[in-house]
Amino acid sequence: MKTHLSFSKFILQVFGAVRLVRYLPFPNREKAIQKLAAQKLKFAIKPSFFSLFAIALTLIFALNACSFGPKQSLKPLRVGITSWAGFDVVLYAQASELFKQRGIKVELVRFDNQQDSSRAVMNNRLDAAFISVWDAMQVEPGDGLPVVLMTTNISAGSDGIVAKPEIKSVEDLRGKRVGAKLGTVNHLILLEALKAHKITPVDVHILDYSNEVAAEKITSEDIDAAILWNPMLGETAKTIKGNVIYTTKQVDSLVIDILMSNDKTVKAKQAELTQFILAWFDVMHAVETKQNQVFEVVAKKLGQSAESFASDYAGLKKGDIALNRRMFQTNGRLSSVKTQIIQLLEEDPRHGRVIRQDVKIDGSLVSKAIEAWKS
Repeated sequence: MKTHLSFSKFILQVFGAVRLVRYLPFPNREKAIQKLAAQKLKFAIKPSFFSLFAIALTLIFALNACSFGPKQSLKPLRVGITSWAGFDVVLYAQASELFKQRGIKVELVRFDNQQDSSRAVMNNRLDAAFISVWDAMQVEPGDGLPVVLMTTNISAGSDGIVAKPEIKSVEDLRGKRVGAKLGTVNHLILLEALKAHKITPVDVHILDYSNEVAAEKITSEDIDAAILWNPMLGETAKTIKGNVIYTTKQVDSLVIDILMSNDKTVKAKQAELTQFILAWFDVMHAVETKQNQVFEVVAKKLGQSAESFASDYAGLKKGDIALNRRMFQTNGRLSSVKTQIIQLLEEDPRHGRVIRQDVKIDGSLVSKAIEAWKS
């Protein structure tokens, strides 16, 4: 009886270890399996027990074979992406075959704006999309509920306000004409800046201009300030010899970018989405350990210089494991962000959008990926 209980406990430890091994990249799994066998899972296994150990390990790997081999039945993913350094860095996963090593096929589908990509997710034309929390809070109704799965980056200087030379601070914007596309992240950046300086939104005349149009309008002196992101923010300031009077580096910004899916897709493709998140963490690790190489590869894919991409990425807090822990912990940053965004949208209804109260923050897959990546 004692032997039976000990062996049962042993089997549970074997099974737990196997669950972690399944998330390793394919080239590393065989080594991990050999290591498990060599260590006998740190059990004091007597020679008479080893045959039972071998049988148990063989059975468990046979039962989980569909999760281990390169021929596992993981379905392909279609992921929407817009042009943004915090998203484009994922191109490294394709170029260096990180997706392949994680056992998944990923098609990155380009969109001009996040409203279209998020709509495609809700209509099941995409499995997920890189968008902002702000856009998730306004996505049109579709098949299911929007779900926040992972944080990819937080703006920390990449976005800001450029103004004419005579405007020196955010306080000087009272009564001025400011270019910002209503309902977009640019609108959020302006509202965040105004709130930080205790200015009500109605004190500013907002012109409903896109990023590019706003840059043109301030260059031609048709408006007094514009909400832009880099590199256009810095370039425009140089062109007009104006001032960058605010950037997201000055606050713990609500300009938070995420990977969004819908609840039905999450339920149907948990394994695939977890592997995608693991590949993302592989990219973040590469940025930490060989940044120049990563930026060169991504920049080549985008047709720009590595220096230019590095400059664009410098104004971001990267979505690594540490940041995702902070964002998804109980009562973490994402929970408060939803409330703050709703308040800002309600304070300035000029956006004309319907505010969603049902966006789900689901940390289960990112937590699973963090545990597996550490192992």
